[in-house]
Amino acid sequence: MSPSLQAESNPPLSPLPPVAWEAVIPAGTHWSGIVRRGLALRIVDLEGGANLSAVFHRQEDPLERYNMADTLKAQHTAHLTRGHVLYTDMGRVIASITSDTLGWHDALGGVGDARLFADKYGKSSYQADRNAMIRNGRDSLALELAKYGLSARDLTANVNFFSKVALGDDGSLEFITGHSRPGSAFDLRFEMNTLAAFSTAPHPLDPHPVYAPKPVKLIAYRAYAAGGTVPADDPCRRACPENERGFVNTDRLFA
Repeated sequence: MSPSLQAESNPPLSPLPPVAWEAVIPAGTHWSGIVRRGLALRIVDLEGGANLSAVFHRQEDPLERYNMADTLKAQHTAHLTRGHVLYTDMGRVIASITSDTLGWHDALGGVGDARLFADKYGKSSYQADRNAMIRNGRDSLALELAKYGLSARDLTANVNFFSKVALGDDGSLEFITGHSRPGSAFDLRFEMNTLAAFSTAPHPLDPHPVYAPKPVKLIAYRAYAAGGTVPADDPCRRACPENERGFVNTDRLFA
């Protein structure tokens, strides 16, 4: 990220343009959908303490997907915030974080599976607990991908929005509690036609001993015309030379 962007504090979010659609992902559940190029999602932590695990695949060719390693390496960062983009494994930009009130989203912590959640929170089932059953993030994301002909083997490293995980000098990961407050939000602009899958299950490193997921709201709006592109002076595009190349690669795909 450019020095100017690093030095700035996170400004308030801009007023929303006309809203295309809205959806609330209830606590401990999951959601997926196709988000078209040029659309953006304002994603809001309704109650505070949310975790939103996410994976992204290019709609037309799901083998192209969000790549955590390339995303962090290209932008010389270990977390995500305003001005950062999400790269695919083809060197293209699938989405950009254009606004952010938090300043830190986790890209390292991964997603919890059934065994981890059972050890941590105890066993649960729909027969016993109905909609209050415990759902883990990995199975939730796999269920959403299955709706589009994908499977658990298509799961790769995910993003955990609203969560902060600090990296120690010894390589240890520390989950920071109380990071996201009620109303915390960010804008995620999509640069490709994208299959987005989300889970609101707790972060796998969250030390809270009680299963207490939180709901998240999605607000979709048009960021630029369907046949358009990101302008040359866009802050995400000009954040670093790697991002400029990533946007050029993306624009060529849609030329």
